[in-house]
Amino acid sequence: MSIHFGSKKVTKAVFPVAGFGTRFLPATKASPKEMLNVVDKPLIQYAVDEAVAAGITELIFVTGRSKRAIEDHFDKAYELEAALEAKDKQDLLRLVRSVKPDNVDCVYIRQAEPLGLGHAVLCAARVVGDDPFAVILADDLLDGKPPVLSQMLKVYDEREGSVIAVEKIDPAKSGSYGIVSGDEVSKGIYHLNGIVEKPKPADAPSDLAVVGRYVLSAKIFDHIRNVKPGAGGEIQLTDAIAALLKEEPVFAYQYDGVRYDCGSKLGYLKASVDFALRHQEVGEEFAEYLRSWSLK
Repeated sequence: MSIHFGSKKVTKAVFPVAGFGTRFLPATKASPKEMLNVVDKPLIQYAVDEAVAAGITELIFVTGRSKRAIEDHFDKAYELEAALEAKDKQDLLRLVRSVKPDNVDCVYIRQAEPLGLGHAVLCAARVVGDDPFAVILADDLLDGKPPVLSQMLKVYDEREGSVIAVEKIDPAKSGSYGIVSGDEVSKGIYHLNGIVEKPKPADAPSDLAVVGRYVLSAKIFDHIRNVKPGAGGEIQLTDAIAALLKEEPVFAYQYDGVRYDCGSKLGYLKASVDFALRHQEVGEEFAEYLRSWSLK
């Protein structure tokens, strides 16, 4: 599905993957957190599959040190493919080759210092150019039908403005999220008039929290360059969006789907259980195993 905004298609997606993943140490000491598997597929693969399903053909990974595994994952594995071919394991060969479709290109950009999400997105400015683009945080595994980015691109096309994915949260947890305010213009779609990073519950303008999906105008880069370090001493994408919405329409979209916060151990475990129960190969046996636990 190709989505147009004005005369341009949204074909580029930025994946900020330079974080240290400290909440999963020591597992992430030498391997990126985005390479943590949910059943048999790494988090970054779920994110890329969502992007490709939405018509994205250029994947821009903003990486840091110890992230080579991501590049290797999406690279062609000549030796592995030759071995599978020789053993006539065609199903596995197709699976390996499907990791990155032939019509999709990967670009890797190094973020020299971990200066925040806003800075990570800015690192992709030269590659993105003047085109509208998506930002996908692999930590947030979003399970939606159709895929959440596809839903957002439809809203982006219809509303002709940037779109941020949001979900309702317990107001007591507002200090962990960017929180938006705005007017509901259609079911689940809000024309924003404000956004603030990690407010105290008493200061939160709503219970709508930003999650890891964005579709943004390239004008966001100018605003990122102009913002000063905010919460945590980092360059916050939220602050740049707050400036952008004063210049052009920005919408929040309450997506249809389930979010797993795989940046946390609990969210990661929930995702692993739910996806395992649906897995064609192991789902039934795993369900039986869980039932046996309930009897203990």
